[in-house]
Amino acid sequence: MRLRSGRREVTGSGPASVHFFTLAVLSLTLLCFLWQGAGQARAEGPDLNARSWILVDASDGAVLTGSKSDLRLPVASATKLMTAYVAIRRLPLSRRVVVPAYPADPVESVMGLEEGQRVSVRDLLYGLILSSGNDAAVALAEAVSGNTRSFVREMNRTARRLGLKDTRFTNPIGLDDTGHFSTASDLARLARRLLRIDSFSKISDAREAELTSFRPPRRITTRNDFLFARPWATGVKTGRTLGAGYVLVSSASRNGVSLIGTVIGAPTESARDAETIRLMRYGFGLFERRRVASRGEVVGSVPLRFGDGELPLVAARDLVVPLRRGQDLRTDVRTESEEVEGPVGRGRKVGELLALVNGERRGSVSLRAAEDVPAPSTLDRVRDLTDGLNPYLLAGVALLILGAAIAIRIRSARVRKSVRRAGRRTR
Repeated sequence: MRLRSGRREVTGSGPASVHFFTLAVLSLTLLCFLWQGAGQARAEGPDLNARSWILVDASDGAVLTGSKSDLRLPVASATKLMTAYVAIRRLPLSRRVVVPAYPADPVESVMGLEEGQRVSVRDLLYGLILSSGNDAAVALAEAVSGNTRSFVREMNRTARRLGLKDTRFTNPIGLDDTGHFSTASDLARLARRLLRIDSFSKISDAREAELTSFRPPRRITTRNDFLFARPWATGVKTGRTLGAGYVLVSSASRNGVSLIGTVIGAPTESARDAETIRLMRYGFGLFERRRVASRGEVVGSVPLRFGDGELPLVAARDLVVPLRRGQDLRTDVRTESEEVEGPVGRGRKVGELLALVNGERRGSVSLRAAEDVPAPSTLDRVRDLTDGLNPYLLAGVALLILGAAIAIRIRSARVRKSVRRAGRRTR
């Protein structure tokens, strides 16, 4: 475009055109940003009333959603997850330890231990997780390392070894202190490791427990109300201090999906539990149930040892696995041997079908023979023995055998004839 003003030529490169072009570019950039931002908001999941949170898939550790999950914060009694991890790795559950003195404040969480009492490590762990007992934390720390200072050093060494780069402890309890912090991400990673330990998984999922090393035995109930809120809740640990606010490291399992979440800095206990439920519901919604095989469906075959046929294999039951968007689902048929030899009865197990999600096993089902396979006959065995051999070679071998048989027969006849002659001379 060109405009003329008298003899002077004004082109589109003037200030007005530059401003228009700049405004257009900024508008397009803003629209793209808003569009991308909307997409990210959808991908990031719910906006929780907390300072920091994260949700991960327990099966592979993939982060499903989160906000400020690497922000270093006080974490209150979620600290006791590391206390439990170190204690479980260092002490047998059946070992009885002598309880040290612990002058607790009236408002502290304790399990009611008395100095000099002998309590099993198992019961201390239940008291640590269910009752959030500070006295249990100190008892375990001294049982492992002799004193709490040495135990804290072990906690920090373990954190470094586990790759918890934004975690540091100054006490085994979770009391607010300068230099005592962790993150939602690190706590979820630690919980995932702990939940692989069967003894801890059982403890964190317990609504109540009987402490059998007490005399008389004592029954305690968990302080984790999240476990009572939904049937799919399976753990893990609550916490609360003035510096941390309300904290919950949680786990849940439904329809084959296992999730681990961390919420730090919720304003109230009820808000913490409600936000955790929202987080878990969002996570469950990311999965769909994919049918891999149906009961009685032919999903593979295995060659027969004798003959050219194959034995069809059917699934013993339905196999359904949860799948997130973008995950790769594959199957792998594994049989007990490369070939099957009869007799095999219909319904006999001869292998299994594996469901692999991103290369990791997520489910399996037995594979059974779809039909009877009779025992091989002698002719089948001979055919199998000679299968693949050169026919000219076989003909040559047959001729050699035939020639040998004829030679033996002729020789036998000559021997009999010689014997008869010798008999006549004797007479």
